[in-house]
Formats: sequence, structure tokens, C-alpha cells
Amino acid sequence: MPNLPSPADLIGTALPELTFRFREGAAWRDRTTSELFGGQRVVAFGLPGAFTPTCSSAHVPRYDELAAEFAARDVDRLVVISVNDPFVMAAWEEDQGTHHVTYLPDGNGALTAALGLLVDKSDLAFGKRSWRYAMVVQDGVIEQVFIEPDQPGDPFEVSDADSVLRALDADAAPVDIVLVGREGCGFCVSARSMLAEAELDFEEIEASPRRLRALSGRTSTPQIFVNGQHLGGSEELAAWLIAR
Repeated sequence: MPNLPSPADLIGTALPELTFRFREGAAWRDRTTSELFGGQRVVAFGLPGAFTPTCSSAHVPRYDELAAEFAARDVDRLVVISVNDPFVMAAWEEDQGTHHVTYLPDGNGALTAALGLLVDKSDLAFGKRSWRYAMVVQDGVIEQVFIEPDQPGDPFEVSDADSVLRALDADAAPVDIVLVGREGCGFCVSARSMLAEAELDFEEIEASPRRLRALSGRTSTPQIFVNGQHLGGSEELAAWLIAR
């Protein structure tokens, strides 16, 4: 089992001044700790590796989805840190298709080691990698830190985006909206317009008869889902927006 620091060990400490190599297109770019963390409030999260399942399917995408929620709580930047080389991190960023997360390649593990969160994952043929964690950094100084419990496997309980957001604001209640629609549907156009006017982010998936019946028991579009619940069509959406 790794010998992990406690949050109390890290809160109030300054991040070490380091230089990180980024790969941007066909060019190298060096960026320092001061550039990435100085003079701003940053939520950074570390994870075992690029392209790994939980990191790719849940950890990174959810931070990107909640970027506006973090910004509303005075967070200037979201940073993912992994002990991977710049080529791998650049390829992972492209593969993820995110828009609001900076991918920091801690290739030599210098930052992760300074935090006491560099662990041996040789049993997985990973070598030295990061333990999973998140932290809030104000002008280069750690303000809050969330370290996953010291237990076997890859725990993912406290460093996820929703948990960190609630730590910043206990009343935070993100709204996840999915619209099942299709091109040429006038009611879909209306629903999209209503959501845009309400400044609500949403994801749209293409409708098919089977998908509509399986999800909602209906065949008309659009069908809107909010926080895992089937809201209904455009009329129900209008009523729900008024009630908000």
C-alpha cells in the first residue's frame, strides 16, 4: 500500500517552481508552475494515466462538463496532471475533445513526487504513477486537497468533479440535460432555443425509433432528460423552465 500524505500535510504549502514541457502541434513549449498556477485560482486533479478507463470516461470529461460551474465559483483554470510524456498527453487531449481543461504532462513525476503522491504501480506494468487526487490552488498555494483513500485498486470517491464542486459550494446543484432530437424537427429547434436562452448547457443525441422507445416510451421528438429523469417534450421543458 502507498504511504500517502494527509490533506493537512499539504494545505498551505506552495507548489514547487518547475518547468513542464508541452507538445503543441509540431512544436515544444515550456511552461512553468508560476505560469500555470500563479495569480489565479486553479482546480487541479491528478490521475494514474492518460487513456486509462476511469480517467478517460469519467474523471476528465466531468470536469470539462462542469467548467462553467467552477468558473462561477471563481476558479480560473482546470488542470489535469498525469505522469505521462508530452506526446501522450497531447494525443489524449485530442482524443478527449475537451475544451476547458489544461493537460499538464508531469513526465518525470517531479510535481507528483513533491506532493508525496507518486506511487509504484509496477504490478500493472505502469511503473511510477500518480495517486488519484484533486486540489484547489490559490496563487500557487494549496488551499484544499482531496486524496483518494489508501485502499487497493483505483478508488474514485473524493477527487471527482462533483465532489470538489460541492466542497467549494455546498449548495451547488449542476443540471445535466440531454436532448434526444433530430434534424428537421421544429419542436427540437424550439427546445434548443429555450435551453440556449436559459443559458443551460446540454448534450444532444440523435433520435432513432428504438432509442426513443427504450428511453421514453415515446416516438416523438424531442425528448428531454434532466439529471437522469425523463422530463418529456418541448411543452414539458417550457413548463420546467418557468418553474425554475
